[in-house]
Amino acid sequence: MTGTLIRVATPDEFAAVARLTVAAYEADGQLKGEHGYQAVLADVATRAASGEVLVAVDGATGALLGTVTFVLPGTPYAEQARPGEAEFRMLAVDPAAQGRGAGVALVRACLDRARGLGCRAVVICVRDGFADAARRLYARTGFRRVPERDWSPLPGVDLLALRRDLTDA
Repeated sequence: MTGTLIRVATPDEFAAVARLTVAAYEADGQLKGEHGYQAVLADVATRAASGEVLVAVDGATGALLGTVTFVLPGTPYAEQARPGEAEFRMLAVDPAAQGRGAGVALVRACLDRARGLGCRAVVICVRDGFADAARRLYARTGFRRVPERDWSPLPGVDLLALRRDLTDA
């Protein structure tokens, strides 16, 4: 998407990042019946202390379009990453800005960051039964299912593991 800038979120943006993330997850139906995950999504300061919270902003208006948290193995938010892999979590695009390329730009920024750090792959999870648009985005950007790494953090919350090999590009 031309005109979209990807950069690290600043502390004065954390409240807006929290609102956007929660709104995107709510719009996708991912917070129904959840106990506590909304608070995790909204705690941007803790995520920023454990990884990199990136934002997509409209280059012309400065409007916040989306966000993602990039993490490395062994850090508090890494659920799947093993040595040599990076991971991103909590990818969210403002529901009003979806379809404008912010999600693709955020995924590419994470892939570029991982390559720059010498990682061999990037891993992520998507909730089974939700986020069909996200799964299409991940398929278009080269992610493939790795069912042997699927897992469930809570009863009724099944996460599907995806991996993007960086050695083929």
